[in-house]
Amino acid sequence: MTLNNRKISNRVRSVHRYLGFFLAGIMFMYSLTGITLIFRDIDTFKTEVRIEKQLEKNLEELPKLKGAKNINYNKTTGIVTYSQMKSPKILGLMEKIHKAKSSDPLYFFNIFFGLSLLFFVVSSYWMFLPQTAVFKKAIYFTLAGISLAAVMLLI
Repeated sequence: MTLNNRKISNRVRSVHRYLGFFLAGIMFMYSLTGITLIFRDIDTFKTEVRIEKQLEKNLEELPKLKGAKNINYNKTTGIVTYSQMKSPKILGLMEKIHKAKSSDPLYFFNIFFGLSLLFFVVSSYWMFLPQTAVFKKAIYFTLAGISLAAVMLLI
């Protein structure tokens, strides 16, 4: 298979184009949640929520409550109240998709999205003929991107 095979090139370009349009909304969501997740350590996009839960009575040690602050436990009633920083509902749902693990049903979605991005990377080289100046510049930009990623990993 050669890069300048006209039939393959046109087919790859067509799939690239329509898959790109299909994934535009998903890419928008991932970009927003990716940006907001950068600031998760300083709670920029979160609000404080007061939570009340019923636990067993007379516990000697409370279970771990991730991110809990101002914890109050009543041994006689078993009620624990605490505050926690949470994302707004819609943003929280989008972050849940972004952070899905292999135990979540959403991980298939993330695999599909990751494979689609990988396809975009590979198929972008079918946009221009290999002997053109634009293609050669694309190779230089690719090498620059790989170099920048390597430097960022080492910092």
